[in-house]
Amino acid sequence: MTKAKLTARNVDVFYGEKKAIDDVSIDIGNGVVTAFIGPSGCGKSTFLRTLNRMNDTIAGARVTGQILLDGEDIYGKEMDPVALRARVGMVFQKPNPFPKSIYENVAYGPRIHGLAQGKADMDAIVEKALTRAGLWPEVKDRLTDAGTALSGGQQQRLCIARAIAVSPEVILMDEPCSALDPIATARIEELIEELKDRYAIVIVTHSMQQAARVSQRTAFFHLGKMVEYGETSQIFTNPREVRTKDYITGRYG
Repeated sequence: MTKAKLTARNVDVFYGEKKAIDDVSIDIGNGVVTAFIGPSGCGKSTFLRTLNRMNDTIAGARVTGQILLDGEDIYGKEMDPVALRARVGMVFQKPNPFPKSIYENVAYGPRIHGLAQGKADMDAIVEKALTRAGLWPEVKDRLTDAGTALSGGQQQRLCIARAIAVSPEVILMDEPCSALDPIATARIEELIEELKDRYAIVIVTHSMQQAARVSQRTAFFHLGKMVEYGETSQIFTNPREVRTKDYITGRYG
């Protein structure tokens, strides 16, 4: 694998007294799509949220262990969570555009982070992000329309454009296609393939077929533990762990 972009060591996550993640260690590489799979409630989305401190927003949540982004402790006192989330963007299960225009949805992040020097600069950032998200040809003549007026698949691509507009290094995707139809899902999967050379991408998915299509590495979670992690082809064709094999062959989950 390429040099690790994110490195997690001995990570535990607690919600109050309940332990949701138990001793997870993983390296996530640049230019690679990493899929987290496993049955509902296994901890894959919880662990994903540790990677940009989204769990900070949940009362009673506590994370122990170490997570490094390019060698920098993301839970260290020097790390600003807002700045971290610009570097490690998140795309959620349900498309969640802001109640603003298409243009303002994309411009919001660059504006609050001071990334544009003026309107022409912002226009260029918005166009570039929408182009990378595969949405520019569909919306370039309607940038003042509400983002919420787009179709579900377009809204999800708008959310991806919003995430990449602040020039992140990592993109986290929490079941980004679960609310979409097959055509929109295929478009998002094509987009992930197009973006992977530019970012480290981590996707949580309930669809093993999707994990097999889009990822190069796969981690299997069960009951809060990461059971197995390796090349996607190996995980699906020759898993080392019995629990992985049982899940992939449909014996549970």
